[in-house]
Formats: sequence, structure tokens, C-alpha cells
Amino acid sequence: MLQHLPLSTILLLPAALAAVLSKPEPLPLVIWHGLGDNYDADGLKSVGDLAKDVNPGTYVYNIRLDEDPGTDQRYTFFGNLTDQIAQVCSDLSSHPILSTAPAINALGFSQGGQFLRGYIERCNAPPVSSLVTFGSQHLGISKYQHCDDGDWLCRGWQALLNGNTWSGYAQSHLVPAQYFRSTDDATGEATDEYLENSNFLADVNNERESKNETYAKNIASLDRFVMYLFEDDTTVIPKESGWFAYTNSSSGEVTPLRNLTIYKEDWIGLKKLDEKGGLVFKKTEGGHMTLGDKVLTEVFETYFAPPKSVWEGVKDTIQEIIEL
Repeated sequence: MLQHLPLSTILLLPAALAAVLSKPEPLPLVIWHGLGDNYDADGLKSVGDLAKDVNPGTYVYNIRLDEDPGTDQRYTFFGNLTDQIAQVCSDLSSHPILSTAPAINALGFSQGGQFLRGYIERCNAPPVSSLVTFGSQHLGISKYQHCDDGDWLCRGWQALLNGNTWSGYAQSHLVPAQYFRSTDDATGEATDEYLENSNFLADVNNERESKNETYAKNIASLDRFVMYLFEDDTTVIPKESGWFAYTNSSSGEVTPLRNLTIYKEDWIGLKKLDEKGGLVFKKTEGGHMTLGDKVLTEVFETYFAPPKSVWEGVKDTIQEIIEL
């Protein structure tokens, strides 16, 4: 059959086969660490190394707010999240590798997860394909975490927060205050003081009367949004916030995301994303940020791997060329 084809068509066959059989390159991966961590920490480097081992060729970038690790760690406690996310938007959009990628994948640990969601909603350039979060406070926290003995950074911001969560200072300087969410236990609705004063969470969750349509559009554009909840998490209170669920602080009753107004009215695009199969709820054993290579390998293989070579497409591709 080939002898009846024009020479120009026959010369196209090797290139067509190479395109079909070649293995696509993995998308770059950006990682945002959690409270008290820094971008240069050994644990974060290990995560990046594992991502490269599972998907060779992956470019990994650890988000940082300062090149000095100590200062970067300090900014996990102190700073204005509106300014911090704007800085990350600027950094990623001007990065020589990330800015030229067709898309990126994103991995968020603890508070880094909702910050990455804020990045997606507010700028998303370069655009995120898959977002995976671990123990993130997507529907906020109702209590501040316990500080370990000797953790003076933690104790410092908790002292400042004591009774001052809704002050202008706390909402512009103390990071955990900016994703604190107070609710009426009788109705489950957010309180007026939260809606009026929250610098970050009430905005990115589109909870105020005026909705930002771009937020919903950007979340719905994701291929996948995967939320991992730690089964024995006692650091994030309530732990179900990692699944966007509401937990009544008095009764302990949990209302899943799909029963909440934020989903039903699709304030941030979660319903539309769910309808196309892109919203995933996962559990993992242990306390907050108790993570091993097994779970992370599963994430890298399942959600961040490039498409497999389309061997089954060879026959159809050749047939299409023959029919030219």
C-alpha cells in the first residue's frame, strides 16, 4: 500500500510515529509549605526529589517569600496574605521556566494548600492543571493550633491573637488569623464579624454578597482538585476543613461540602469541577502532616504523571496520513 503513496506523505510517517510514541514531559511542580516551615527545609527537598524519581524530568519549584530560609519561615506566621499571594503571582508569572510552561501542577501542605487555591483564583498564570492539598484549612479553622514547648514564633503570634482575631492588625499581620472562620452554631452560617473583617478566607471562598466570578471560573478550569484529610489530625481544628466540610463546634456534627451553600450555589466553581469528575476527596492515616513516601508516590503517579504514550493511537494516525 505504501508504494502508492506520494513520497512527501511517506516522509511524514517517521515524524508522525515519533510524535505518537514519544513520552510527554511532566508538567513543572510548585510546592507551598506550611506554617513554621521554609522552602529550603530538608523534608521539602526530599519531597521534590521523590517527585523527580517518580516522574523523571519534573522541574520542582518550592514557593518562597524570601530567599533567606529563616525569613521565609517567619512569613508563615507574620504577613499580609493579600500581599504574599500577589508576590507569588508575580514570581511565578515572571519565572523563566514556569512562565513558559503550558501549565503547572501544584502541591500544598497545610496552609500552603489554601494559599495555592488563592493563587489559582486570583491570578493563575501560569495556569494550574492539578492541585493536591494535604490537611489544608479550606473552610477555615475554629481554634488555633497548640504550640510546642520552645516554639516561640508560634507562641508569639498566639499571644498577639488572644482576643484580637478581628482587629485590623491581626487581619493584616498575623497569617493564621486570616483563615480563622467563626460561625453561628445554631445555623452554621458565618458570623458578621468574620464576613466584615476577614482579609483572606472570606474573599477566596466568595462568601460575601458580591461574588468574584473569576474565582469560580479559575477553580472550575482545573483538571483535578484533590484534597487529602489526615484521619487523626488534631492540629487543624476542625480537621474536616481539609475537605471543605463544616463541623459544628458544639455538637461535632459534620456537614459535607456538597450540602453547603458554597457548593450548591457554586461560589468558587467546586460544583462545576465536581460535575466533570475533577473533585477528589482522599484520606490518609496519622496526625497532621504525617506523610510517608507511599502516599506521596501515589500522588505523583496518579495526579502528576504525564499522559502515557498512546501506543494504541499508532494505527489510527497512520491511517489518517494514508487517507491524505
